[in-house]
Amino acid sequence: MTAPVLEVTGLVKSYGAIRAVDDVSFAVMPGEIFGVIGPNGSGKTTMFNSVLGQIKPSAGRIELDGRDITHLSPLQLSRRGVGRTFQSLQVFGRMTVRDNLIVAAQEHRGTMLGRMFAATDNGLGPKADALIDQFHLREVAHRRAGELSYGQQKLVDIAMAFMSDPDLVLLDEPCAGVNPVLVDDIARLLRDLNRVRRRSFVIIEHNVDFVQKLCHRIMVMVEGRAMAIGTPAEIRANKHVLDAYLGN
Repeated sequence: MTAPVLEVTGLVKSYGAIRAVDDVSFAVMPGEIFGVIGPNGSGKTTMFNSVLGQIKPSAGRIELDGRDITHLSPLQLSRRGVGRTFQSLQVFGRMTVRDNLIVAAQEHRGTMLGRMFAATDNGLGPKADALIDQFHLREVAHRRAGELSYGQQKLVDIAMAFMSDPDLVLLDEPCAGVNPVLVDDIARLLRDLNRVRRRSFVIIEHNVDFVQKLCHRIMVMVEGRAMAIGTPAEIRANKHVLDAYLGN
């Protein structure tokens, strides 16, 4: 039987008497696109940041490929093959698109100054160029990222997460603020990366239609708990989910 690439067991994050994440458990299989949906305040981002080492969980266990990563830092997780994007853009507006990608790879290697100064190639150019082509950014590769539209910057932001060749990528609202055409483009890109590179994804997203079309399984969070986990068809047919979140 295939083992999960990511397994979260009994995850809790408390702030005083408030449990922002309350005993959440789930597993992500190799090559799976796993979606997380839920209303605002349901604990999605807190759960995400606990898994990614941004905040320390109060209880529970997080495993990557069977190894305990519960207390690892974001840099340690990056070096173990975990990539991520944030809700807010993380691009450097004064750098070119190509240099943004190179800097992202340098940070993965632990070059902290790479976050502060313009990038040198350091042998990373071919990898950056391949992702630029894959994300259809060739025409803007040598323009400053800050000159691009928000949607184009979003693509750069997502491409940066793949510069470290991660096995698992966690994407925090990749569709936020982008137009419907670009939403479809992002879905196609993620499908291609999943199919060709066999990458696993965990995606937090408010765009329920995007998640239902793209993801193999979905977890619905409500008030810090995992209300349901299942295929898109199972989630659509779940009366509790319909009543609590999706609506009839």
